[in-house]
Amino acid sequence: MKAKKIFLLSALLVAAFFVMSLTFGSLSAEAAEKVYRMKIQSAYPRGDLSMELLKEFAAAADKNSKGRIKIQVFAAPEIVPVENLFEAVQKGTLTMLHAVAAMWGGIIPVGEVEFGLPYAYNLPGEPDVYQAGKQIRDFFMNTGFADLLRKEYAKQGLYWLDVHSYGPIFTMSTKKVTTCDDLKGMKIRVEGSWSDYYNALGAHGTYISGEETYMGLKLGTIDASQWDVSAVTGLNWQEVAPYRILGGQNDVVVGHILVNMETWNSLPDDLKKALSDAAEQYFHDLNKIYDGELKKVAELVKAGKVINSPIDAACDKKHEEAAYQIWDKIAERDAAAAQGIEIIRAWRKTLK
Repeated sequence: MKAKKIFLLSALLVAAFFVMSLTFGSLSAEAAEKVYRMKIQSAYPRGDLSMELLKEFAAAADKNSKGRIKIQVFAAPEIVPVENLFEAVQKGTLTMLHAVAAMWGGIIPVGEVEFGLPYAYNLPGEPDVYQAGKQIRDFFMNTGFADLLRKEYAKQGLYWLDVHSYGPIFTMSTKKVTTCDDLKGMKIRVEGSWSDYYNALGAHGTYISGEETYMGLKLGTIDASQWDVSAVTGLNWQEVAPYRILGGQNDVVVGHILVNMETWNSLPDDLKKALSDAAEQYFHDLNKIYDGELKKVAELVKAGKVINSPIDAACDKKHEEAAYQIWDKIAERDAAAAQGIEIIRAWRKTLK
């Protein structure tokens, strides 16, 4: 009788173990095959090149993950207004955002540094899009700057995924500018610390959204606006502001992709890599696109539809002096901003 009970107990244990194995095996397989559905919204309207190319970022994430990451792409302001992007990703309304860090400078002061303080990404020589982009990416990834950014954004519940380049700054103006006297009183749409920069030069830095800029230039609400080459090849600002101000600019406009931290932490390591690799590919894809777009601008210059307006040496010197004053002011905002600026100063000493 006793032997029979032991036999029954053993049989029950074996059966339970078998059921548990099937259950955990099923759960494990389910976890491995889970599809992560995400939403990314850009800070830029349709027609902006970097926004339109986000579909390639989504396609790369899908391919890298073997279909386990599905990303829907939205332009500004299709889900939330631009000013609410940061909070929307924090809360998980959106999974990711695509923007420039200057938009969040009031929340994360080092974001101003990341975006590119005036003259920070002003590179020696005349680098093309590929050279300039590579220099900036190497700076982010090889100096500890990206680590600093990830630490600061993590405090806000966000993961800093990667950097990308929009090519050189384009400042399109309704009037020709060659001296700093020409700048006086001009209303220039800019972002972040560039407002203080132009204020110091006698202009008036202001901000309106990208989708409002064409009409603002046309109606005289603003006299000039910063953007990237999409200002011309995507948004057609040259129709109402044909002068491109040259000098006092950066050779790279830096953007980023931020991810909701809870979502990022939920991803298996292989999917984190799939998403990271897609973001790096997006960086390279953008460089190819912008190289082609800059060639289109050169043709428009030849046709007289875009008019280059270089500032003179005296005005360029004033721009440089104003820029370094801005650096000092931003460094006072918090320890991370100061650290970021010191990293940039050290890096710039290595440039040739």
